[in-house]
Amino acid sequence: MFLTITSTGTDERPATDLGFLLHKHPEKAQAFSTSYGTAHVLYPEAGAERCTAALLLEVDAVALVRRGKGKGRGGAPDAALAQYVNDRPYAASSLLAVALSGVFSSAMKGTCTARPELPQQARPLRIEVPALPARGGPGLVRSLFEPLGWTVTVEPVALDAQFPEWGDSRYVGLVLESSALTLAEALRHLYVLLPVLDDAKHYWVSPDEVDKLLRAGEGWLPAHPEQKLITSRYLSRRWSLTRQAMERLELVRLAEADDTEVEEIDNAVEAETESEERPTPLAEQRRDAIIAALGTSGAARVLDLGCGQGQLVQALLKDPRFTEIVGVDVSMRALTIASRRLKLDRMGERQASRVKLFQGSLAYTDNRLKGYDAAVLSEVIEHLDLPRLPALEYAVFGSARPRTVLVTTPNVEYNVRWESLPAGHVRHGDHRFEWTREEFRTWADAVAERHGYGVEFVPVGPDDPDVGPPTQMAVFTMKSTNELGAKAA
Repeated sequence: MFLTITSTGTDERPATDLGFLLHKHPEKAQAFSTSYGTAHVLYPEAGAERCTAALLLEVDAVALVRRGKGKGRGGAPDAALAQYVNDRPYAASSLLAVALSGVFSSAMKGTCTARPELPQQARPLRIEVPALPARGGPGLVRSLFEPLGWTVTVEPVALDAQFPEWGDSRYVGLVLESSALTLAEALRHLYVLLPVLDDAKHYWVSPDEVDKLLRAGEGWLPAHPEQKLITSRYLSRRWSLTRQAMERLELVRLAEADDTEVEEIDNAVEAETESEERPTPLAEQRRDAIIAALGTSGAARVLDLGCGQGQLVQALLKDPRFTEIVGVDVSMRALTIASRRLKLDRMGERQASRVKLFQGSLAYTDNRLKGYDAAVLSEVIEHLDLPRLPALEYAVFGSARPRTVLVTTPNVEYNVRWESLPAGHVRHGDHRFEWTREEFRTWADAVAERHGYGVEFVPVGPDDPDVGPPTQMAVFTMKSTNELGAKAA
């Protein structure tokens, strides 16, 4: 995928000011990791009279397939062959829009610390996109960009130059020219309209996409004659999100017409904003799920194995059902931080009697861990090398043998829903692996079978119909003697 931005200038206002605006030095070639590959920024020419910045997005086609899992909403088309043979590495789409917002984020916001006067200045701009999918043809391209002040040149790309009778493809070569726009305005136009023309998003469209659209569309989208089409396509035709965006855009339009603020047009906005519930962080949802499962099990004496900085121990202390809570970690630094978090040195005698912290490795058996009702391994197993998992398995399930064991771990299939996570990367630099739901179930079922436990699986976080929840939890319950005897018989 390729896009160039060209500006012209004079000795008094050199074209190389483009480097200040983009926060990328004209004498350097730079590379940036993005959600689906690597973005390269370079300057084919850089002089006082003319300066061109090029953005080249090198898409990792294999990672694109792996993240999409063949699902339309995950990114790759549904057809088996189309997963591997498609236009994604070559034609400008939402992949390029994501790269624009990541690589040129400051320029898109209109900020420039070194030269704060530059972002507000309109300048001659020429933007070229050699290959652009245009579902709607050249006419739609013009109807989207011309109302924004662009001079638009659209060249349809033939299906095959040797067979003109076959007609044109859905791709066009696009050139935009203007002297009346700022660079920030130009980038925001591209950020919204590139995926609109492709009529596809290659990541999950969540409710926060409405806010992204309104931020990028500020100042031009409320009055655009194709506002409805832009909004619907940008939000992947999700009716509820489109309706929400259209209602907010109408408020903006009315406010501008009355030369007033949106809050004065709709006096309920402020109250709704104040009372609106913020999304619960995944870590908090995970702790709530663990505490609920412990409560269901009837556990009173609980081990937090790999307790880290003590967040779960702190939450368990607030619940009187748990009479003894033990935090275990191999890191003394983590235990020191946990002690400070819990304020153990200032805790009352009665409360202090309920909690203990001690150092220990889960790769070895430890008699101190025996005799507890439940053990929690929250986001722990993925930090171990796979060959060391059998040692942890025996230490917990074979030696300590609590009645209930809870294990949570990331669901790697859900990673595709995080736009900001680079392709092929795990969620944390220390993760040795991240499992799919099938891989986790296979491991958990085998552990339960070997050690006389039953196991159930609980989703933690929003359970996406295509890729499942962000966190997966296994609830192991020790089988009774009767159950084990019946199985043996």
